[in-house]
Amino acid sequence: MAFDLEQKPLRTWSHLAKNRRKPSEYDIVSKNLHYSMNNADAPWEQAPNSPMNMWYKKYRNETPLKHEDWDVFSDPDKLVYRTYNLLQDGQENHVQSLFDQFNEREHDKMLEVDWVSALAQLYTPLRYVFHALQMSSTYVMQMAPASTISNCATFQAADLLRCVTHTAYRTFELSTTYPDMGFGAAERGCWEDAAHFQPMRELIEKQLASYDWSEAVVSLCYVVLPMLAEGVLKPLSEASRQGNDTLMPMLIDSQLHDSQRHQRWATELHKVLLADNESNEAVIQQIVDKWVPLADAAMDAYISAIPNSPVSANDAIAAAEKVRRDIMGAA
Repeated sequence: MAFDLEQKPLRTWSHLAKNRRKPSEYDIVSKNLHYSMNNADAPWEQAPNSPMNMWYKKYRNETPLKHEDWDVFSDPDKLVYRTYNLLQDGQENHVQSLFDQFNEREHDKMLEVDWVSALAQLYTPLRYVFHALQMSSTYVMQMAPASTISNCATFQAADLLRCVTHTAYRTFELSTTYPDMGFGAAERGCWEDAAHFQPMRELIEKQLASYDWSEAVVSLCYVVLPMLAEGVLKPLSEASRQGNDTLMPMLIDSQLHDSQRHQRWATELHKVLLADNESNEAVIQQIVDKWVPLADAAMDAYISAIPNSPVSANDAIAAAEKVRRDIMGAA
């Protein structure tokens, strides 16, 4: 008796076959890629008690946020490396054209003197903030329990790198027009010692040391990034108009465009977490309650230092709370 031992070939990858539809480019290159989730006792196929395995078991596998299948999360924007680069190539071309045009018109020579001083105290030191949050996003990426979450955090880190490079570029431009104002030389001292940065520095340095993945992702995406958008970038943009700085609002608009995408994936993650496990809501709220006072103090100190700020600290705190409520689906 002859037996047909040939198996019917799969029409797609086995982990995508359950979807009963043709997989998209996003599905193929983003879904279920973390082999470190295959063995809870040895995530990295080393001895179970090796330092790397112990770190992941403690700070990722035993994290208080739980989900039966982390791979159900999908980026609402369905970005992959290819499409992200296409998107941000256009953004960077736009920003570079702004730099070129405003430089040709000698924009910086027309700035109000008081605003130039404010830029040295409030704007150019922000590269330390952006870089720290880039590192935070990278940690969230590295420790995430699903590749789709890691991708979102990776693109978020790349967005924050854009902010670092934009700020560094503007720092150099300002230093050529105002060589005696400390641009490119005094930012570290300002970040470490200026009173208006110390609450923000406390917030960010403590957040960088949040090793548990649940606390890292919630503190960053629910609290710190809304603080950055509502309590730093938007007030700075509004104040710049009074200093005859027409470049700053356009530059910040590009950065805020990225922040809207960050909020979208955080909102989707929140929905996925609450749909699977009701206990996740209490975990998230506990983390938010811990970090919000630090973020509010950071906004208060920073905005208080902006000359004649058209945005009050209370307004910024309320705006950040609204972003947070939108992420958490609150009415």
